[in-house]
Amino acid sequence: MNPSTISSAPSESRTALQDFVSLTKPRIISLLLVTTVAPMFVAGDPTWQQVLLVTLGGYLMAGGANAVNMYVDRDIDDSMARTRTRPIPSGRMGARAVLAFGVAIATAATWLLGRFINPLTAALALGGFYFYILVYTRWLKRTTPQNIVIGGAAGAFPPLVGWAAVTGQLDLTAVYLFLIIFFWTPPHFWALALLKQVDYGRAGVPMAPLVWGERETMNQMLWYTFILLGLTLLPASFGAFGLVYFVSALVLGLILLYGVLRIRRETVWAKPAWWVYKYSLLYLALLFVAMVADRALT
Repeated sequence: MNPSTISSAPSESRTALQDFVSLTKPRIISLLLVTTVAPMFVAGDPTWQQVLLVTLGGYLMAGGANAVNMYVDRDIDDSMARTRTRPIPSGRMGARAVLAFGVAIATAATWLLGRFINPLTAALALGGFYFYILVYTRWLKRTTPQNIVIGGAAGAFPPLVGWAAVTGQLDLTAVYLFLIIFFWTPPHFWALALLKQVDYGRAGVPMAPLVWGERETMNQMLWYTFILLGLTLLPASFGAFGLVYFVSALVLGLILLYGVLRIRRETVWAKPAWWVYKYSLLYLALLFVAMVADRALT
């Protein structure tokens, strides 16, 4: 046997495994899982078995959606610097293999959640999958600068999934958690769009800065941040959360608002925009952690 074949086989195997993992976008999913699991502890007292099953099912469903998204966007990914190294445009994986992988793990997630948690949880997770693929990726992304606003609802399904996993139903608090992520998405994603607008223009994607202009996009970010700040404080007014959450939401929200105001104020706004994009990820994670802490301490 050729020694070079022996040494190269493990490397090729690891590369293939890394590609399959990269299709699921694990870094993005990590935040989705926080917004899935945290509501479980807000809604009740889940067992660790429930948490593990929902975490696994949520990862597979979101990972499947991300993989299918790469299949659908394969024609434009090669045009964008930040996506051209993905498995399909780089030529490391075939488009059909990526589609099959995404559908397979999403199907497994549906069965897992429906069989071991409850049908509502499975239906909500699957609803998020189809909303992301059909409504956002296939329709809105390439047709309107409102793509990330309406399409952002896909990323707001995880709290509903977590809530339904514990309670078997949805209520007003679950809807508020959905709305928090819905209104968080525009300032979060538009901060990135400001930085990557050349890429989006090259791919023909009508992101807000390209259609409305940079100043109007910044203004919209500000309005959505104001709405988000008020919305995050509102659950405390009807007793869904207490003082720990209220103070946390206020402080975290004011920091985010300050960052958005910096983008509008600075002549060279690239650095503040990048800061807002990164902080908004931490903001959402800490906000949901604060919900759990508030329930645990009250």
